[in-house]
Amino acid sequence: MRSLSNYRQEWFSNIRGDLLSGIVVALALIPEAVGFSVIAGVDPKVGLFASVAIACVTAITGGRPAMVSAATASTAVLMGPLVRDHGLQYLFAATILMGLLQIVAGFLKLGRLMRFVSRSVMTGFVNSLAILIFIAQLPQLIHVPEVTYLLIAIALAVIYLFPYVTKALPSPLVAIVVVTVIALGLGIQVKTVADLGEMPTALPPFALPQIPWTWETLRIIFPYSIALAAVGLLESLLTAQIVDDLTDTPSNKSRECMGQGAGNIVSALFGGMGGCAMIGQSVINVTSGGRGRLSTFVAGAFLLVLLLVLDDILRIVPVAALVAVMIMVSIGTFSWKSIVDLKRHPGTSSIVMLATVATVLATQDLSKGVVVGVLLSGIFFASKVARLFTVTRSDDADSDTVTYRVEGQIFFASAESFIGAFDFSTAEKKIIIDVSQAHLWDITAVGALDKVVIKFRRAGVDIEVLGFNRASADMVDKFALHDKDERQAASASLH
Repeated sequence: MRSLSNYRQEWFSNIRGDLLSGIVVALALIPEAVGFSVIAGVDPKVGLFASVAIACVTAITGGRPAMVSAATASTAVLMGPLVRDHGLQYLFAATILMGLLQIVAGFLKLGRLMRFVSRSVMTGFVNSLAILIFIAQLPQLIHVPEVTYLLIAIALAVIYLFPYVTKALPSPLVAIVVVTVIALGLGIQVKTVADLGEMPTALPPFALPQIPWTWETLRIIFPYSIALAAVGLLESLLTAQIVDDLTDTPSNKSRECMGQGAGNIVSALFGGMGGCAMIGQSVINVTSGGRGRLSTFVAGAFLLVLLLVLDDILRIVPVAALVAVMIMVSIGTFSWKSIVDLKRHPGTSSIVMLATVATVLATQDLSKGVVVGVLLSGIFFASKVARLFTVTRSDDADSDTVTYRVEGQIFFASAESFIGAFDFSTAEKKIIIDVSQAHLWDITAVGALDKVVIKFRRAGVDIEVLGFNRASADMVDKFALHDKDERQAASASLH
């Protein structure tokens, strides 16, 4: 009963909002899918059919309701060399393998790795994507009739002012209709959807890639498939987290991995390219009222209807209207608060965010920006934790005993400071190292302890280490060099 209730909630709890938002998203998908097809070096129909297939399949199989997946720039840029060197059929084969790898990632629950992506990286990812979305509109803003700018301004005015009149209809959809009517009614000659490229006129056939199924083929496509799967999952999981935050609802990241894989496999079998989640269209969907799986399914299904049934209407929609929608997405996606937070937040957090943005803009690759951000976050975190430990010395003059009390985390980043906290020049009879308030995390920490003990013993000092917690004791038992037999006996009594 619970699963049936969840099913109804995810599909039918917001029918009107999901239907309307899905229509808006379908229109917004068209220029993106066509543009990404050009980036990949394939016909527009390859990107358009991919968007239909991936959106519809992930609506059913994915783990994040209301998130929109389709052909994307981040995957398209990786496909160009494969298409250029080996042809379209090899792209279909690589996309199928990409999907299989993503399904395996889902079974292995690799979505849990999102825990290692910090808020600063997320903010950098969002800001980078907002900038890339805006940059992608620039070709439609350069060397165009001046009336184009007027139409864009009208569309933006409708988008931002219409909600004050009523929220019953998504303002982006109203803006597209208004600009189209104005352009037709006044006979304004501007670029339309028909000018973006040849549109498909029939459903694509179901077919396996026409390639030799040999080890040589696998050798060619495997590196591309690995890269596509990794980039696709990374962008999808980050987008899922953003939609989680926008809707204040959870998602199943492992299921999302498998859903993305299923969508890509179906796309390739119907002549489409690979793709992943799209933050821009997902934001359009959510801000237009979409909350359930129905919104994503409608986006894919209505796009197919537009391509095959309403193509005559679709062709006359001015590109200016769609550009205005994407500018709205860019403005809404960018975290403007993050600019103010540069002064308020710790310097390391700001560096991580800016480095993520800079890397993405320099490489035009969202995944590389995230990798740089995660690495910097890890380095800064390790440096911060490394400073959160103390070694306190206390002397007992009557017994010539010195006790060092260690508190905090000992690992590769703090090991050198740990060693430096001891005075090896004194000649006490006995040294006691109390680690009851400390934790040894790795073999570097164990090696540092070995070095301290061996140095004191070489100086003729009697030394004792006590107070290991169970996890630290296990590490020392396995990897330490000093007093191995004695420590194993003590560990046996501890367990």
